Amino acid sequence: MSETTSQPASPLVDYEGVEIVRADKIVLRDVSFSLDGGTFHYLVGRVGSGKSSLLKSIYGDVRIAHGEKADVMGYNLLKLKKKEIPFLRRKIGIVFQDFQLLTDRSVYSNLKFVLKATGWKDRHEIDDRIHEVLKEVGMEHKSYKHPYELSGGEQQRIVIARALLNRPELIIADEPTGNLDPQTGYYIITLLHELADHGHCVLMATHNIQLVEEFPAPIFRCEDGHLHREG
Repeated sequence: MSETTSQPASPLVDYEGVEIVRADKIVLRDVSFSLDGGTFHYLVGRVGSGKSSLLKSIYGDVRIAHGEKADVMGYNLLKLKKKEIPFLRRKIGIVFQDFQLLTDRSVYSNLKFVLKATGWKDRHEIDDRIHEVLKEVGMEHKSYKHPYELSGGEQQRIVIARALLNRPELIIADEPTGNLDPQTGYYIITLLHELADHGHCVLMATHNIQLVEEFPAPIFRCEDGHLHREG
């Protein structure tokens, strides 16, 4: 009897020879890297080195015009149509530095808005999913609060809960501790590492080298128009 061998899972992100351009200027050239599930990576570099452009290219906010391969979550970004971008983003959890929560409604309503916008209809399933993600980030008792009633760290935990709503395999975090005090920043980065331990892939841009040293993980560095891997 012949033995069957399981095929290795495809990378969630797979770039080969990618050129990233913004405002007709080449920001990064010959970008080649891949990301697998259950891993955590840092993205570091000086301001203007291309970190945000690289992240935005992954979720379709910066178009990739040239490259040998640019695959994200089963989508070929080299041929990605504008109408496909919302479907790509549903597969990616995005954590922003500036939260981008709707201030005129409660935490629960913020999360409900995202679920309904992405096709959820059953009220009980919506309620259950909101409770699940809030519990995962330790905010299950704050669903009735408005964002302005929460601290910066609490708001960022809500942003992470929002990113988890559609059970994404890939989480992009753009300077998630940038507006937080050190202790709160430690909590947020610990939470993101735990998500990677539970099977998510997390790519986190940061300028906080102290956090990188205290919570070690492989590093991608944007420098001199290229992406380098360290560690």
